[in-house]
Amino acid sequence: MVEWVIGLVCSLIIAGAAYAKRSLSASGAAMAVVVGTLLYAFGSLAWFGTLIVFFVTSSLLSKWKQRLKAAAESGYVKSGRRDAGQVFANGGIAVLLCVGHYVWPHPLWWPAFIGVLASVNADTWATEIGGLSRSQPRSIVSGRKVPAGTSGGVTWLGIAASFAGGLTIGVSAWLLSLGEPAGTESVSPWMLLLLGICGGLAGSLSDSWMGAVWQVMYRCPVCGKEIEKSRHCDTAAVRFRGASFMTNDTVNMISSLVGGAVCIVLYKLF
Repeated sequence: MVEWVIGLVCSLIIAGAAYAKRSLSASGAAMAVVVGTLLYAFGSLAWFGTLIVFFVTSSLLSKWKQRLKAAAESGYVKSGRRDAGQVFANGGIAVLLCVGHYVWPHPLWWPAFIGVLASVNADTWATEIGGLSRSQPRSIVSGRKVPAGTSGGVTWLGIAASFAGGLTIGVSAWLLSLGEPAGTESVSPWMLLLLGICGGLAGSLSDSWMGAVWQVMYRCPVCGKEIEKSRHCDTAAVRFRGASFMTNDTVNMISSLVGGAVCIVLYKLF
């Protein structure tokens, strides 16, 4: 019961602060409390703390130079204030991996967890930092220049941010797992750095590719802009590709699975 209480109290404090700073909506704060409590109760400080590193850094970046990124982000379906869907998309699989480790301890749970969080962190950093790039994004599919904010558009600044975001998760996991019980310390520091970088890049780039090919997209009949949301310029937008269920949250979850899978393969190989 002690772990449940500590996890609940810490999650309430962090989620409450994020809600007050408008980084989380009410539903997002509630989901964050659930996710955080479960991670601490079924995992440990390493599992819980690594998620918190993702959440804090991504929240701070979403507020950084917000006005400069406003134009590029105007077509995004979600704003910087995360709701329950976004919190679950970014942390739900991480919770399942943590619970899986608790029920059936195995060395692969921890690398997969690192890959999932490195993926969502790298993707978030790429979006928030890459949106400030002075160079025009290029489609990850065709290589052609696309307007800023286009789903599937990438820049070298965004890719560098993905690298840094994944590395941050690897470093954090290493530091937080020092002295931890079996299940985390079996992964060497160098392996954690490799998992963070490779899992982050794989997840972030696959997110961009799916965003360009599979994600549902709409076109505004007023301004003609291609957007992720179903309304723009106070008018209903027209869907021109992608299944309605293949939303940004769905793409985020699938890409995080890619990051986790890549890390499992790397761990098995090395």
